[in-house]
Amino acid sequence: MLNTSFSERANRSQHSFVVNELGKEIVSGLYPSGSLLPGDAELVEKFDVSRTVLREAMKTLTAKGMIVPKARIGTRITERANWNLFDADVLVWHIETGVDVTFLKHLTDMRFAIEPFAARLASQRASKDEIEGLYAHAEAMSKADSDESFAHADLKFHLALHAASGNPFMLSVGNLIEAALVTSFKMSSPYGETGRHVATANKHRLIVEAIERKDGEAASAAMEQVITDGFERISNKLL
Repeated sequence: MLNTSFSERANRSQHSFVVNELGKEIVSGLYPSGSLLPGDAELVEKFDVSRTVLREAMKTLTAKGMIVPKARIGTRITERANWNLFDADVLVWHIETGVDVTFLKHLTDMRFAIEPFAARLASQRASKDEIEGLYAHAEAMSKADSDESFAHADLKFHLALHAASGNPFMLSVGNLIEAALVTSFKMSSPYGETGRHVATANKHRLIVEAIERKDGEAASAAMEQVITDGFERISNKLL
């Protein structure tokens, strides 16, 4: 029994390793969309795993929408539009291989579609405790002493706002894209620019103030401004 248990753990570890390595190679463009992966024999040798482990790894990547195995043809890389970007692994692979302006623009588009309305809902539904929590996160942003601490306070603010919307789907979306959000917030962090740092924290407070006075229009507009400012800071850094 102990040997079997050890074997199962080893297989799971090897499976995760193969999925992670192949996933990053696909996202990086080493294997472009439309191309074929190397054959099973070559991949087994490359990763030093059994065919069983490789087969299970291929099933995982197929489920993520990244590959399609075809009998007598091979395993083809799908178009990026088919990849499940709500999958935590796929998002992390994008981040680890280097995000660009296009990726972050797509993330920003999605935030525009969700967060202003979440702020509007929060103005109708947020409890006193949730409003106090939002103020606390905005205060943590103002007191942040590094890009990382600012980004994590920023993340907590936005996830708390999703929760304050009272809509569990919005909170789930925020949790699903958490890795992408925190990367975006690190890149847009104004830490080190005193005036901008204070202004950014204050713009988050404006969202909370609008929520507190139940002004959905103002809360939505303030959120749109925060998203716009963040993307502009990122664009200026990358372009």
